[in-house]
Amino acid sequence: MAIVTILDVIRTKRDGAALSDEQIRWFIEQFTARTIADEQAASLLMAIVWRGLDARELATWTAAMIESGDRLDLSAVGRPTVDKHSTGGVGDKVSLPLCPLVAACGVAVPQLSGRGLGHTGGTLDKLESITGWHGDMSNDAFIAQLRDVGTTIAAAGPRLAPADRRMYALRDVTGTVEAIPLIASSIMSKKIAEGADGLVLDVKIGSGAFLPGIDRARELARTMVGLGEAHGVSTVAVLTDMDQPLGRAVGNALEVAESIEILAGGGPPDVVEVTLALAREMVALAGVDIDPAERLADGSAMDHWRRMIAAQGGDPDAALPRSTEIHTVRAAAPGHVARIDARKVGEAAWRLGAGRARKEDPVSPIAGAVLRAVAGDRVAAGDPVIDLHLDDPTRLPAALEALAEAVTITDEAPAPRRMVHERITRDDLGGGPA
Repeated sequence: MAIVTILDVIRTKRDGAALSDEQIRWFIEQFTARTIADEQAASLLMAIVWRGLDARELATWTAAMIESGDRLDLSAVGRPTVDKHSTGGVGDKVSLPLCPLVAACGVAVPQLSGRGLGHTGGTLDKLESITGWHGDMSNDAFIAQLRDVGTTIAAAGPRLAPADRRMYALRDVTGTVEAIPLIASSIMSKKIAEGADGLVLDVKIGSGAFLPGIDRARELARTMVGLGEAHGVSTVAVLTDMDQPLGRAVGNALEVAESIEILAGGGPPDVVEVTLALAREMVALAGVDIDPAERLADGSAMDHWRRMIAAQGGDPDAALPRSTEIHTVRAAAPGHVARIDARKVGEAAWRLGAGRARKEDPVSPIAGAVLRAVAGDRVAAGDPVIDLHLDDPTRLPAALEALAEAVTITDEAPAPRRMVHERITRDDLGGGPA
């Protein structure tokens, strides 16, 4: 057997050749063990950005990432398990109402979530605005809550795909985040290691999305569906709109409050539509013949929310933190709101403190934005369009700068917004994970 060296691996990919399975497994093992220097690993990652990975390379790469740590065994849960993953966006609080809703349908939802970075929010950051709630759990506690409550939203432990944990941090500082093979293997290694029977992927498109263009988003969705199916996880992807903020609330406690409105039978129609679309995909993967809309209407989804929050130390009756200072952005002209740019709103909320520039940065539970008008609404000049919620007034000028030209007002009403664009299953792949 030939000796594998990091220079040989880098040169192979740099020159456009395919990495062997042996080279890939060696690299992931040594990278996880920290015997490869960051600058050498970064060089390989950049070569992958330029040269890509073929279907066989990507399958082996993802398998090696999974094998770098533990794979949870959820057989003791006693019911079908299906998770959901979103590629992230602005105002995307869907996991909060979705997990208890699907649990109310008899499907266990084992969600391991992350924190926000840049203009996109993190599920854990949102839930931590609830008094006492915590997301750190042992594997045993995670499984026990799944069995008893039906859903858990928690932080991934250090033994779940540890290769990805280190690799993502390196990609973040070396300009190698956007490569589709690296995105797909990062997401799917963690989700497959999580141990669920099924997975629904919410792949966002539009200005506030990680990959704004529909062609690249579709490619990512197809790649991830293929990887999931290859590892025995029934996987469906849904492409949903993120050109404008989802719902009206953007920010941690603000999004929790809006999620509770949805569980109570109200909330913005766009969030309800996406939540129900994903919930229906999840219960279908589990083979359960229930319309989730019924569980939203009869209050059982709210019951599961309260149980989930309490089981993780939170007080479901505690008042959420609120801002005492609000700055209102007003319409510059009369007409119809045609569009509110999701990325600009997300960046404004981030600059107010709702998000972070580095993973170690703290976030404000109260900072954020609330849309007073949305696409299709008619406004007069001077009408309120966006409320900015502050906890540090010195951040306001930067947030207002981010919002420049975020709101488009036209004489004619815009076409109705389409929330769900496409659905991708294994039947759409036609031959492999890529």
